[in-house]
Amino acid sequence: MALDLRGRLKLGLRLVALAPAFAIGLPAQWVALKLGSPLTRHMPVIFHRYLCFVLGVRVIREGKLDPRRPLMIVSNHVSWLDIVIISSLFPVSFIAKSEVGTWPVVRNLARLQRSIFVERERRAKTAAVNAAIAERIGQGDAMVLFAEGTTSDGLRILPFRSALLGAAQAATAEAGEAVLQPLSIRYTHRGGLPIARAEMAEIAWYGDMDLGPHLAALLAGPGITVRVSLPDALPVSASPNRKETAKELETRVRQAFSGETRSFRGGELPLEEPNAGTIPAR
Repeated sequence: MALDLRGRLKLGLRLVALAPAFAIGLPAQWVALKLGSPLTRHMPVIFHRYLCFVLGVRVIREGKLDPRRPLMIVSNHVSWLDIVIISSLFPVSFIAKSEVGTWPVVRNLARLQRSIFVERERRAKTAAVNAAIAERIGQGDAMVLFAEGTTSDGLRILPFRSALLGAAQAATAEAGEAVLQPLSIRYTHRGGLPIARAEMAEIAWYGDMDLGPHLAALLAGPGITVRVSLPDALPVSASPNRKETAKELETRVRQAFSGETRSFRGGELPLEEPNAGTIPAR
């Protein structure tokens, strides 16, 4: 979609505003990683909050992240913007498909946020990947798994895949009971108006959409409101049925996505903050 003069101007201004965050934030995170500083968990939150502010993204959070550890966050997935939004709320790392590790620029952002890359087609490597994820969550890191395995059109929840939930089992075996935190992300308004079904394609990034034009259109467009809901977490026993666990998580995310339930930990808690993002992990 071609941008008009106003859109090109907004795109240019936002790119200028984003430049300092990348010029300062990324080298600082690289140094912190090299030094093994605990700041590596928290600097991405500040970085992404600034990105959300520049992009005009308002986040309404419902519920609280479960404080127990080990913990894995299990979320639906709509757009590359999901990474920005979730990272602006919590110090997290992502479980991303292996292709992300080959994309120019994006791969560096992913590595700076200490993402774990998964070769989904090679089932023989699932055990090794699960062990790596289990080690990270066992160390107190909150890892985000997009359980649909791909991005949706933003209008529905796709079936959750169970394979990588084995990492939570492995963490349970080593560090006691692990916890799975469902998370629902839904884009609700743009420019202050409810998003129509036809408009969701301008936010959702799925299928064979090119990243560049999609990114430019969002940067040039009006502000977005997104609702992030955190239903009650699900403890994982040492030997759960992964398919049943995936189904229960899918149900909780689906209900939060549709607004059917408000049984969030700590009650309904809307927190409106401008926040932000990075690594596309479709």
